[in-house]
Amino acid sequence: MNKVILIGRLARDPEMRTTATGTTVTRFTIAVSRPFTAQNGERGTDFINCIAWRRQAENIAKYCTKGSQVALEGRIQTGSYDGTDGTKRYTTDIIADNVTFLGTKGNNENNSFSSNDPFPQEIPAYQDSYATSSAPTANIGEDPFKDFGSEIALSDDDLPF
Repeated sequence: MNKVILIGRLARDPEMRTTATGTTVTRFTIAVSRPFTAQNGERGTDFINCIAWRRQAENIAKYCTKGSQVALEGRIQTGSYDGTDGTKRYTTDIIADNVTFLGTKGNNENNSFSSNDPFPQEIPAYQDSYATSSAPTANIGEDPFKDFGSEIALSDDDLPF
């Protein structure tokens, strides 16, 4: 099984390109903090190269910038090429299957927005939905089924178990 789940921040602005066949591809690097601290007390960071394709690539390029926090689900892909100096170079990339936008550089709130949305809207501005919600609230002491009619009598023989 080849599955990767990462949460981190973009280390630089994403770079979107179009292939010769017209397919959109975006390359980006995310910085992921290591779960432990070094002997000097600092926490290390890994910079992981990622690739997204098609609509997801367009959404990442449009909505994410350096510092944006994302959650990524994907797979590892390795490859190699010959460098200009004739040496063989090896690459390791994460191919993003699903990317969820969690927030921006200066924003600690969770702006959840999935980049797999086929009809994306603008990323909603953060609102404290608990404080500003206009949805009606229910009284806990009130019977939630009061408008459903009268009581139904059941015997043990009516139950399937």
